[in-house]
Amino acid sequence: MSASEARRSFLKAGTAAAAGAFAARAANPAAAQENPRQDPTPAPGAPTDPPGESQPRDENDVRAEYDGFNRYVPSRGHDPDSKWYIGKEVPGFRKRSDGPAPFVAPDLEKLPHTVENGWKVFHLTCEPVRREFLPGYFINVYGYNGSMPGPTIEVTQGDKVRIVVKNDLPEPTVQHWHGFELPVQYDGAAHVTQNMIPPGKEYVYEFHVHEEGTFFYHSHVAMQEAFGMVGWFIVHPKTPFDPPVDRDFGLIFQNFRIDPMTTVVDSWGMDFNWHTINGRSGPYTTPLVCRHGERVRIRIMDFSPIQHHPIHMHGHTFWVTGHEGARIPKTAWVPRNTELIAVAQASNLEFVANNPGDWVLHCHMVHHMMNHMVQHVGPRLRGQADTDRYTADLDTRPAVDLNSKALGDVPPGYPQMMQGMKMDPRAMEKVWNRREMKGMRATAPKTLHGLFTAVRVLPDDLYHLVMETDEPVEKGAVFAEIVRRFGDYGRYDWAPMMDMGGEMNGGGMNGGGMNGGRRTR
Repeated sequence: MSASEARRSFLKAGTAAAAGAFAARAANPAAAQENPRQDPTPAPGAPTDPPGESQPRDENDVRAEYDGFNRYVPSRGHDPDSKWYIGKEVPGFRKRSDGPAPFVAPDLEKLPHTVENGWKVFHLTCEPVRREFLPGYFINVYGYNGSMPGPTIEVTQGDKVRIVVKNDLPEPTVQHWHGFELPVQYDGAAHVTQNMIPPGKEYVYEFHVHEEGTFFYHSHVAMQEAFGMVGWFIVHPKTPFDPPVDRDFGLIFQNFRIDPMTTVVDSWGMDFNWHTINGRSGPYTTPLVCRHGERVRIRIMDFSPIQHHPIHMHGHTFWVTGHEGARIPKTAWVPRNTELIAVAQASNLEFVANNPGDWVLHCHMVHHMMNHMVQHVGPRLRGQADTDRYTADLDTRPAVDLNSKALGDVPPGYPQMMQGMKMDPRAMEKVWNRREMKGMRATAPKTLHGLFTAVRVLPDDLYHLVMETDEPVEKGAVFAEIVRRFGDYGRYDWAPMMDMGGEMNGGGMNGGGMNGGRRTR
């Protein structure tokens, strides 16, 4: 039985039973309470545990279960020393002979190329860019080919590349190919290896790519780096890695200092208040969507000026399989759910998507979970605050009482809302009108702020509905269906009605909410 046949057989019963009732449940979710939880179970005759780890895995060796690890159910496995433990070497459905999975950096384009006498030729233009961090919030930055970050350069190990760099900036620049072992004259270190590229001029870089892995390019002028000048440079291995992945995503995390009432980055600033993933702030970041049971790789790169990012993913344990230097030998892979990534470093995370749902992936530094975080201008006393206790005795400070009643039901510390951030209905339409958001809870944008995005693990039929059809889907319907199949629907609370505009305020773990969406029942 082939991998695809085994997969179809494995999922056939569950998806067929659910497909006919899905529309009715979306319209009347209360009816789903009558349905019990649906745990995936292998179809009769489907393989489970492999016959033995000593046997080589062929391209059709795609199973539901490997020594206690199940690709469809949250599980660990029986032996931490096993190559199947937490899905360590569990393959995806894609065959190695199919080549590497397509690299996808949401909200970024790929740089096209031509082939001239065996050279892959790319044209990269350095220029000022207006990037829409959030709907309606355009920020003046530097980038490439109209984008910040720049478009992805994608090649294969062994290629010869020629990159024609044109400088349309109002100042000199130079380009560095981060991590590549190349002829020193093309390294792009300003003044050390080459002259700066004057405005309006071009410089041609040429080198053979003998490495494979996760690389990037950027200006080697410090203040231009702070203005956002970076892009992916992905080199696929000549021989695809084993185990193969079905999805290969790329996320660039950045921080910027942008003062109130301005749209220009303060490249000298060290107190950052705007945070982006691939040039967008949550909830405008685009979720990563995959199918239940697939093997997924997420490459994350930190191109912030000075701040590291502890990246945490909910719902799954991943293996760290590579950095910006190279693929890590399997004996050194580390299982984690939070990976600390420092400035100018990248980490490759791989996992088997065996836990359906919408799982947030975010930086765990609290100030990075919010947008537009700036100090207040003017008095910081809240309007309802009583100052009598201060003026009664000016020689002492009164004791601090942090309970909510003492503060008039207003929590202490930084107010839990983003000051002055307006999201009108048109802006919210931009957030919701992306295919990748279909069926998420109506309140999801209340938490997806700053360095936040989501990894959506969807069963086959729901993936097809969200990613491959134009069928309208009510907010929360896909999520509720996943809870019905895999959770405790009897105790599930649907998202409340949300106003389609106004201040970005309310709850959420980061304190900065956003109004948007409508009740789905």
